[in-house]
Amino acid sequence: MEKNFDSLPKHRQDQLMAFDRLLTIMDELREQCPWDRKQTLESLRHLTIEETYELSDAILENDRPEIKKELGDLLLHIVFYAKIGSEEGNAYQFDIRDVLNGICDKLISRHPHIYGNAVADTEEAVKQNWEKLKLKEGNKSVLSGVPGSLPALVKAMRIQEKARGVGFDWDEKQQVWDKVQEELQEFKANFNIETGEVIDQREAEGEFGDLLFSLVNYSRFVDINPETALERTNKKFIKRFQYLEEASKADGKSLSEMTLGEMDEYWNKAKTLGA
Repeated sequence: MEKNFDSLPKHRQDQLMAFDRLLTIMDELREQCPWDRKQTLESLRHLTIEETYELSDAILENDRPEIKKELGDLLLHIVFYAKIGSEEGNAYQFDIRDVLNGICDKLISRHPHIYGNAVADTEEAVKQNWEKLKLKEGNKSVLSGVPGSLPALVKAMRIQEKARGVGFDWDEKQQVWDKVQEELQEFKANFNIETGEVIDQREAEGEFGDLLFSLVNYSRFVDINPETALERTNKKFIKRFQYLEEASKADGKSLSEMTLGEMDEYWNKAKTLGA
């Protein structure tokens, strides 16, 4: 049902006007700016990936002003892609209206428990309905919606979530932990424990991958996002190591000339300082 702009609440009018302002600026830049005129869907792709990671960093740091800024950058990219898609000569033309209506139609069709007669009282039921609907829409596999270019850790998590959506999953977390222990033993079997020598490098790599996959599986059962957990650990290590560098330098010491024990003293101090 079409809505009259004047009948909308003031805050919604303000939101739409702000969006219209961005669309107008995009039209002007595409026409007048040499750099913007030159861009293609392909040339923007790597920039969009970079912006997505910057947003991810801001979210992990809970930096609300930075999150707002990065969301603006991502929104600009969406508008930019839609602008390019609307230009004459494209094999498949679309504009921002098509993009917005497309996602609105998708959300309505994927939420029959809100816009239809289906019942889904839990988050798990919603996810299962979602996957079943995607198969009805023509997806050949439950896993076909997992992008091939995803980083491996994120991909493992999404694969497992997709499989769970159609009921292919463990029942209890203890079963998953037993699988982690099993995979750990299989990985260790590829080493001579006394010497640390790898018996079969390729086999060890495969078993290590299985071990990581099982750990990702377990993380789901204890409500831990493995990507977020690992990135927080990365950031924690960076902060502590940079403290080690700065503090030792202030004391007139060089890392290359320090023993591991000496470095550990600075590392432990970083931990006590909350780094």
